[in-house]
Amino acid sequence: MVDFATFQAVVELNAAYAAALDAQQWDAWPEFFLDECVYRIQPRENFDMGLPLATLSFESKGMLRDRIYGIRDTLFHDPYYQRHVIGLPSIRAQDANTLHVEANYAVFRTKPDQLTDILSVGRYLDIVKRTDDGWKFASRQCIFDSEMIPNSLIYPI
Repeated sequence: MVDFATFQAVVELNAAYAAALDAQQWDAWPEFFLDECVYRIQPRENFDMGLPLATLSFESKGMLRDRIYGIRDTLFHDPYYQRHVIGLPSIRAQDANTLHVEANYAVFRTKPDQLTDILSVGRYLDIVKRTDDGWKFASRQCIFDSEMIPNSLIYPI
């Protein structure tokens, strides 16, 4: 059983993560992660079968920063807003400085001239580590439920 302060810290980490992405504060996104980290967006079918193919896969904070550079300076796309809804986390395993956490998510997309649609629904599988700067993601796997995805994923999930 995890203590309330630790549980609350994970809830606040997810809330801050969602708020930064929803506000398009792209420079804040990599700061939720350790320097050596994993961020992966993967279909449920591949995850369940143990297949490594992922839609996006990054292996360091530097790669996350490179993605932000791409979002800002090289990718051309119709602008849209995201809104994250993250369920309460379930802490599956823990030791003094590491938590294994699962939480459901839904991400909605709104283009300025269209109705809101569902961009992605699934679950986060996280490894969260205690640091001097608070809890950070060592790994965040976004396992999306549908085999269908939009023709491009621009922003982080």
